[in-house]
Amino acid sequence: MQTATDEVLTIRGLSKSYGGVHALDEVSLDVRRGEVHAIIGENGAGKSTLVKIISGVVQRDSGSILMNGESCEFRTPREAIENGISIIHQELSMLPHMTVIENIYTGRMASRAGVIDWKQMEEKTRRALNLVEKDIDPYARVGSLSISDRQMVEIAKAVDKNCRILIMDEPNSSLSEHESEVLFRIIRRIKNEGIAVIYISHKLEEVMLISDRITALRDGKYVGTVPVAETTLDGLVKMMVGRDLVREEIRRSYSSVPALEVRGLTGKRYRDVSFTLYRGEILGFSGLVGAGRSEVARGIFGADQFESGKVLLKGQTVRFRTPRDAIEGGVAMLPEDRKVLSLFMDLSIRTNMALAHLPHLARRGVIRQPLLAATVQQFVDRLRIRMDTLEHPVKSLSGGNQQKTIIGRWLATRPEVLILDEPTHGVDVGAKAEIYQMIRALADDGMSIILISSELPEIIAMSDRVVVMREGRVTATLDHQEIDEETIMNYAAGGMVRKEEIEV
Repeated sequence: MQTATDEVLTIRGLSKSYGGVHALDEVSLDVRRGEVHAIIGENGAGKSTLVKIISGVVQRDSGSILMNGESCEFRTPREAIENGISIIHQELSMLPHMTVIENIYTGRMASRAGVIDWKQMEEKTRRALNLVEKDIDPYARVGSLSISDRQMVEIAKAVDKNCRILIMDEPNSSLSEHESEVLFRIIRRIKNEGIAVIYISHKLEEVMLISDRITALRDGKYVGTVPVAETTLDGLVKMMVGRDLVREEIRRSYSSVPALEVRGLTGKRYRDVSFTLYRGEILGFSGLVGAGRSEVARGIFGADQFESGKVLLKGQTVRFRTPRDAIEGGVAMLPEDRKVLSLFMDLSIRTNMALAHLPHLARRGVIRQPLLAATVQQFVDRLRIRMDTLEHPVKSLSGGNQQKTIIGRWLATRPEVLILDEPTHGVDVGAKAEIYQMIRALADDGMSIILISSELPEIIAMSDRVVVMREGRVTATLDHQEIDEETIMNYAAGGMVRKEEIEV
């Protein structure tokens, strides 16, 4: 049985405010040696702020932190690292223009007489990648890797640092099922070595699977800590949101009029993709990591160019050369990687939300500020974005509120076709329910929606029909009554291929 002497990290009365918003308010908890301690909460609950204080990214306003019973205060991330705290951030902190070696060992390069020993660094990098069961070229530019491979490189970097406390903030948000299994094996191994793991995730099923104890935060306050053996999924949800969530699967009807038709589309990572999206329909796209779903969406949207095939919008052939062309044509897209592809982190929330709609807010080249403010505020209220002021940089928002900011940006353009690529990535259960309601309401109003998601429960609950892809090809298009987890996974993993999908 573990006792207070097993505590490697003790937090008492921790508080932090940004302007008038209390990000943390008198939070106390302890983390024990060799345990996986999960921290859960809705977006804005204070999880990321807590992690940033522990890891030296921001400074606390009040309260105390003890490591092994001794008071400590880390003024920089380097100080935290030197004291045995390593972190995997929710938003990947990799430098895309640098190699895998440079990303893992920046500041820790082996050298001889001031010259970097690249052979030794290559060997160390390969050993670090072996820990996460990845065969990646150490000299590859990180920007050329898939998001899941970047995430595994980040995990390798953190695990390689011989830490005493490892903080994982949404570590498998972009990983495949196999990669998640690898991650869980790593966690169990380092736990057995006596390392404490602080695990932050919105996926409550995996929290129950991997954790020893779970702490819930709500609105910056400590709610409670429970051993995993003494709680349930419903119990965790209630701790997080303060209420029971109503789970419902809604059967919907949609028009028989096509809004978007794709015929034989072929691009860099997909071939002969065909499907029809109807007016007012939510069309789900499912498949394993690397199936080509996002690439097809980017080809339609003009972010990448397809090689052959045809796209029809309301019966008219279109080919968008740029995303601007797509927006003007009535198509909007929320991309998978919000930090790299959507947000300008140092710009204000107001500016980020208004960017795609600015031409419509101007008269003779001058932005009409009252109209801009009213438009932005409309979507802030509608999406329940939690913040202090619109003038704060968007990086001050939690991950979920950043996602809502992008959704608001695209809704302001009033698109007829909306492509959502992992729209609830990094979003808590309460915010997910709000986004689901919003998606259904938009479809009910006649908007046509493509929903790309790696979460099968999301696809099953939200989609009117589902297009399944594998290795760049469509293997099935499932009607509502055919949609279930086993059927989707069979088509996604190679168990089945529909004859009609081959003969399009």
